[in-house]
Amino acid sequence: MKPSRTFALTGRTVLVTGAASGIGAATSRALDAAGANVVLVDLHQVPLDELATSLGSRTLPVAADVTDGAAMESVVAAAVARFGSLDVCFANAGIAAASPTTIPSSSVEEFERIIEVDLLGVWRTVRACLPEITKAGGHVLVTSSVYAFFNGTGNAPYAMSKAGVESFGRSLRGELAGTGTTAGVLYPGWVSTPIIKASRQGHPAAQKLIRLANPGPFGTPVTPERIARAVVQGIEDRSARIICPRRWAPVSAARGVVNILGDVVVDRSRRMQSLIRQLDK
Repeated sequence: MKPSRTFALTGRTVLVTGAASGIGAATSRALDAAGANVVLVDLHQVPLDELATSLGSRTLPVAADVTDGAAMESVVAAAVARFGSLDVCFANAGIAAASPTTIPSSSVEEFERIIEVDLLGVWRTVRACLPEITKAGGHVLVTSSVYAFFNGTGNAPYAMSKAGVESFGRSLRGELAGTGTTAGVLYPGWVSTPIIKASRQGHPAAQKLIRLANPGPFGTPVTPERIARAVVQGIEDRSARIICPRRWAPVSAARGVVNILGDVVVDRSRRMQSLIRQLDK
């Protein structure tokens, strides 16, 4: 079965994790504006209720931990009970380190929690949603990052997770090919959300390292609303990949060369090496 080239969202039911803030909240608003029913999922009920109140009756706010597979299955059951079906899963929830750090100086608990939420949380969310999504001939979208193809020095657990999410999303799309159900991967660049606060406003050495590694427009954050517009269009088009802002698309396409050159720069830059050493302090 060949999937429709246009997947209209009006009347569809979309589950969004990480819905209480940032990309998740902005996308939930954009989905509501597109006529979708939106299942809002995050850790705490109060901010979800506030968002649901601002959107209206076509929402279902449910507090749940994406690392809890049974809890996510309950969310899916509640969504189907309320709206009759589940058509789209946007596995978007993610966290980052409280402050940039190197691998040796990372907190074991924080490192593993990031992997648990950003990678295994995506897996558990999609696993819970997939039976209903395939029944509806719908779409799965997972949030990776430009860190999937960009050196993650100083941010290893996040970069590691996002590379894994990319591989997971691409594998899923391949497995679903020809079934009428599709999957895609979202690659945001720097976005003005709480998750980048630690990097952009925290450790002085990290700020300098980011500016060196992300020159000019590559280091300029975009709004969550810009990402949300790209997400809605990407779901409607059943896109395999959504790269936003688009300035990162050539970097992704040339990642083999870019990865080699990027590693060479870090190997040879005394300035970068000095800043990295400061992250250990």
